[in-house]
Amino acid sequence: MRKKRRFFWQLFPSYVLITIIALVPATWYASRSLRQFFLEQTVSDLKARAHLFEAQIMEYLDPLDEQGIDLLCKDIGNRASTRITVILPSGKVIGDSHKDPSKMDTHVDRPEFLQALTNPFGASLRYSATLERNMMYVGIPVRINGGIVAVVRSSIPVNPIEDALSTVQNNIVLFGLIIAAFAAFLSLLVSRRIARPIEQIKKWAESVAGGEFRLVASADETEEIRGLSEAMNKMAGQLRDRIDTVIRQRNEIEAMLSSMIEGVIAVDTEERVISMNQAAARMFASDLSRVQGRSIQEVIRNTVLHRFVKDALSSEQPVERDIVVYSEGEQILNGHGTTLKDADGNRVGALIVLNDVTRLWRLENIRRDFVANVSHEIKTPITTIKGFVETLRDGAVHKPEDLERFLGIIEKHVDRLEAIVEDLLSLSRIERDMQGEQVIVEERRLRDVLLTAIQVCEFKSVPKRMVVELSCNEELVARINPELFEQAVVNLLDNAIKYSDESATIQVKAAQIDTEIIISVTDHGCGIEKQHVPRIFERFYRVDKARTRDLGGTGLGLAIVKHIVQVHGGRVSVESTPAKGSVFSIHLQGP
Repeated sequence: MRKKRRFFWQLFPSYVLITIIALVPATWYASRSLRQFFLEQTVSDLKARAHLFEAQIMEYLDPLDEQGIDLLCKDIGNRASTRITVILPSGKVIGDSHKDPSKMDTHVDRPEFLQALTNPFGASLRYSATLERNMMYVGIPVRINGGIVAVVRSSIPVNPIEDALSTVQNNIVLFGLIIAAFAAFLSLLVSRRIARPIEQIKKWAESVAGGEFRLVASADETEEIRGLSEAMNKMAGQLRDRIDTVIRQRNEIEAMLSSMIEGVIAVDTEERVISMNQAAARMFASDLSRVQGRSIQEVIRNTVLHRFVKDALSSEQPVERDIVVYSEGEQILNGHGTTLKDADGNRVGALIVLNDVTRLWRLENIRRDFVANVSHEIKTPITTIKGFVETLRDGAVHKPEDLERFLGIIEKHVDRLEAIVEDLLSLSRIERDMQGEQVIVEERRLRDVLLTAIQVCEFKSVPKRMVVELSCNEELVARINPELFEQAVVNLLDNAIKYSDESATIQVKAAQIDTEIIISVTDHGCGIEKQHVPRIFERFYRVDKARTRDLGGTGLGLAIVKHIVQVHGGRVSVESTPAKGSVFSIHLQGP
């Protein structure tokens, strides 16, 4: 990938290159023009010298006086510091200011000589083998009666000219470099001036991209840069407002989803999780930070939910289904699924809303069991009473011994019905008092209330030779309703007495542990199987139905205990081991 260059390093070298491109041809042209000017001036000067010498040698040409011409050349040439040569049309040298003409070669091939024969003058810049240096030659024809009788040639060395030109050229180059350096410095300033606001705008844009909107792009004196800064400031303000709106809306949606007790899962058309709220993560024991973008099959291991998601994605109508989840026990989730569409109405996924109906499901089961149990509890004595009434009508009423026995049985079942009705009324009254907060509590010594409950149950414990032991500090007090709390303890003691063997010992203990007061009733009876423990406080729930009825229980005693304890803001618990006994505990907040 080609490396990107900064704007400054694109701008500054361009300015420098333009300056160099402009200066080099200008320097070359100036040097060339100056050299040409000097050479032309030299040619003009030599031509003038040759014309001056022409007038002086006319008398030596007709008749021809070679010796006189040579002496004149040497004389004038030395005084004028100019080499003067006289050449006949044949190319023979008859006079020279620096050499002996007799020893010089013919000049018939010299360029300036040839040019002078056909032109007003001839000029040539070349190396002189005779003088071993570069010379500038200018020759003019000498005419007598219209015919060329000789060519006068003047010449001087060009080395001093070239030295002077070299000096001038060096000065031109030096000044060119100075101008180039100055232009480069100006280019640097201009480049920085142009690049600096762009760099500042870049840094500002990066800060905006990073979510920092407090920085403002600096304005520049240049109209275009200032316009760009103002446009980007305006854009940043609008962007900040839109981002704030999006963030606020997102936070509102997240707050709503987080506060919902319903689980919400959004998936795309590929069954990948788009979003999931905390309630849904808790339902399926998922890590909320790692679910986004993963398939629903990876996030949640539940085939029923997977099929439900597929149905929600493929169906045009909302779908509904109950889903059973086993995480911390059994959970029943009621799922509602509908398609998820974008602003253009295109399907982009599905939205799944899950309601935890476990409690409602259990309450419905309890309601059904309650109806069935209460019907059974009432039907049994009613059927018995009806049977004995029919028996009496059929003639047993005339048999005194049967009449007394049948009436006793009928009375027993009527008492049972009355006990059931009384317990139901007690439960109803307790629940009504809980809702209306009409239960009055006061600080009472627990030992007094527990002793009263033990005394109430003595008529059942004494015949079975049972011992009820009480362990409670005299100073231990709790905020209770004495009558209701006594009834709860009596119910627990009554069960302990019923299900314990004769001569057994029952312990009643009360103590404060930290900020909690615990009242426990311990028996050594038959105990309760583990699967029955969670339901023993339900109305009419019986562990052993036949034995419970034989012992005269209504199936509502523990339910009454539970509601009384709840009225006092506490809770009731049980620990039981089959064949060893049970411990029922009431937990209250300390004073």
